[in-house]
Amino acid sequence: MEQNQLGEIVAPLLDWYGKHKRCLPWRRDREPYHIWISEIMLQQTRVEAVIPYYERFMERLPCVASLASCEDEELFKLWEGLGYYSRARNLKKAAQEICTKYQGTFPCKFEEILDLPGIGAYTAGAISSIAFEAPRAAVDGNVLRVITRLTQDCRDITDAKFRAEITEALERIYPQAGRGDFTQSLMELGAVVCVPNGKPKCEDCPLVFLCGAYQNNTQSLYPVKKKKAARKIEQKTIFIIKYQDMIAIRKRESKGVLSGMWELPNLDGELTKAQVLQWISEQQFAVGDIQKSDNAGKPFKHIFTHIEWHMTCWLVTCESVAKENSFTWVTARQLESDIALPTAFKKVFEKTNR
Repeated sequence: MEQNQLGEIVAPLLDWYGKHKRCLPWRRDREPYHIWISEIMLQQTRVEAVIPYYERFMERLPCVASLASCEDEELFKLWEGLGYYSRARNLKKAAQEICTKYQGTFPCKFEEILDLPGIGAYTAGAISSIAFEAPRAAVDGNVLRVITRLTQDCRDITDAKFRAEITEALERIYPQAGRGDFTQSLMELGAVVCVPNGKPKCEDCPLVFLCGAYQNNTQSLYPVKKKKAARKIEQKTIFIIKYQDMIAIRKRESKGVLSGMWELPNLDGELTKAQVLQWISEQQFAVGDIQKSDNAGKPFKHIFTHIEWHMTCWLVTCESVAKENSFTWVTARQLESDIALPTAFKKVFEKTNR
């Protein structure tokens, strides 16, 4: 598709978006803070799942200054369930930078936005165009799917050079007015019509008359994406250790997966009962009862980007514990309301405490 042909998508997309866009809480205004938080939350998370997180976050942290001054533990609790806690850390770092460098006012220039911690070209493009009407594209998986189907482009969408080329091509066709709507119309089309799994809803697409993949019935061939390397599987033994009405947790190391987060005690590998008892004895805990948690005979699983945890769980009830130990003892209520427990551990805890 030539540049002048690509420009033909603008008018029908804007018309379609104006009539069919979803009513989402971060679309109520063009406040850059709202757009920023929503875009970070929406990374690898469905819109339906994000909405309650977004509304709760905004109720507690309604502006940049409130985010900048928020205690880490409360921030992580607000983020609990969204995963990738490094994103929450970067949100706070960026908010603090906005407060010190820009006196609490969100920067309006693309380059300044891009320079903030945790913000890449996609998010900077989204904020620039939606909040400030800049001719900046926000090219994510949804947009790449739409464009590669339209143009029948067989290049690998994971190639950064290709993504940059698509971004540049789109920015050349941005309209004089409605730039934020144009950015969102491309996102919206990929999210609800030109969908990734299953058959796209071509009958509802405003660009069907331009789409090469539709005309040749090759929608399923696009986008082309390099196959990912297989995730590394790691075995873990998780302990739910109870003493009276308290549960043992501890902080993870400051590096690696889930760095600095709270966790249930755990060890690498799949331990036998004898090995579990030996480890408990080393902690100087007197065991009253110990049993392996039943997960229908299968390990609990949790998938990270590059690794996959297979977890077995032991429920340990103690009659006494050493006065000096390396754990923090909390109640189940505290785990529910105050402490951010990463999903990998939270789902194990919830399934074994029904």
